[in-house]
Amino acid sequence: MTAETAPIVAPELEAAGPHARRLTVPVRVGSVVVGGGAPVVVQSMTNTDTADAEATARQVAALARAGSEIVRITVDRDESARAVPEIRERLARMGLDTPLVGDFHYNGHLLLANFPDCAEALAKYRINPGNVGFGNKRDRHFATIVEIAIKHDKPVRIGANWGSLDDDLLTRLMDENAKLARPAEARAVTREALVRSALLSAALAEEIGMKREKIILSAKVSAVQDLITVYAELARRADYALHLGLTEAGMGSKGIVASSTAMGVLLQQGIGDTIRVSLTPEPGGDRTREVTVAQEMLQTMGLRTFVPLVAACPGCGRTTSTTFQELAFEVQDYIRTSMPEWKKHYPGVETLNVAVMGCIVNGPGESKHADIGISLPGTGEFPTAPVYIDGKKAMTLRGPTLREDFKKIVDDYVQRRFGVTRVGAAE
Repeated sequence: MTAETAPIVAPELEAAGPHARRLTVPVRVGSVVVGGGAPVVVQSMTNTDTADAEATARQVAALARAGSEIVRITVDRDESARAVPEIRERLARMGLDTPLVGDFHYNGHLLLANFPDCAEALAKYRINPGNVGFGNKRDRHFATIVEIAIKHDKPVRIGANWGSLDDDLLTRLMDENAKLARPAEARAVTREALVRSALLSAALAEEIGMKREKIILSAKVSAVQDLITVYAELARRADYALHLGLTEAGMGSKGIVASSTAMGVLLQQGIGDTIRVSLTPEPGGDRTREVTVAQEMLQTMGLRTFVPLVAACPGCGRTTSTTFQELAFEVQDYIRTSMPEWKKHYPGVETLNVAVMGCIVNGPGESKHADIGISLPGTGEFPTAPVYIDGKKAMTLRGPTLREDFKKIVDDYVQRRFGVTRVGAAE
């Protein structure tokens, strides 16, 4: 084959795109479908005291409006369980039907049995097989939660965790490994224990009577390579829907990079049906940040589309003026602020691409590739900036009103391109 006749993209690379999702059993969580080829679902978790129904409902609403499609809440004591129906009612009065997941540890079997209204108000229960009970009580407590889930027709997430692994299972596997002629590393045995904990618990749930389409699995760890290895093994051994998340990811850029790296590798392999980015918020920080990061990760991978993308150059010695930085920030903020209204009136607006470029080197070319692009001239020059719409130069902006003028152009373009013409609207 000559260079002239060789394909631009090799078939094996073209087939290995991010949309080749691993097919899992679909699970309905309230109004949301997880797995079965459905889009990867974004979820998050509150950090309020669930017993404070007002504060918890307010945070759930903030997370939902930021784009969290499922929200998990802690249910750890009687007061928390008692508050769940009120939280559900408060959300309904806000016009929100976001599915609530109850996060249970140690005493979930008692809380769900003693507070049936809580059991009914939740859309899903999260069970940790490492602390659902100990010794001969473990299977009884686990069975109680599963039976209550079956009674209320609720799915469960069986969530094994590196930090609360089943000690009996881990000890048994370590003992078996020690007897081998060539024992594996302790870390590898621990990963195997995590995988087995999730799969054995799922098998037990099915024996009790839970249908496979009611089970989601997770096996969270805090190290990137461990997470990739564990989930690849889970995907290889079973077709349950999988919840991805790097537990204790950390704060700020560390948590964002670690979560994006680990989950990005798995999602690229088609592994993962719902995700959470477990960021530690800074003191007084915004809890919804983890939702934004999850959305941006899925969108940059081409798996979902949530908000219009704003491309902006990083800046260099040719862009010592802050004009383009300020404009890029303002445009991105304007788009995010406008999205709640835009989504109501302009279907498909999330696919919009905007470019805000800082100088003449790549600026015009990048601007032409976007739906709307503006290319500022660079350092020390009066801001005279050509604007490109649908690949063609449409106008030139200059002067002190440049920023507002460009935002107005974006707004007009959204209305023109994504506005729905209604019959009789002009009458």
